[in-house]
Amino acid sequence: MTQQDRSAPHSADEELHRTSTVEHGPFCLARCTCGWRGPARRARSLARADAAGHERG
Repeated sequence: MTQQDRSAPHSADEELHRTSTVEHGPFCLARCTCGWRGPARRARSLARADAAGHERG
């Protein structure tokens, strides 16, 4: 199941970096519309933190 971390982008730059988290079995990972993928994590909170760090640059 995919969870959106942000509901709507606020600028053109953020439009390029819309992240979500994806669950694969016991792991969760962050991914972005630009093609970036974070490491697989067991804690959803860590995957969300990876996504937030990617959006900030």
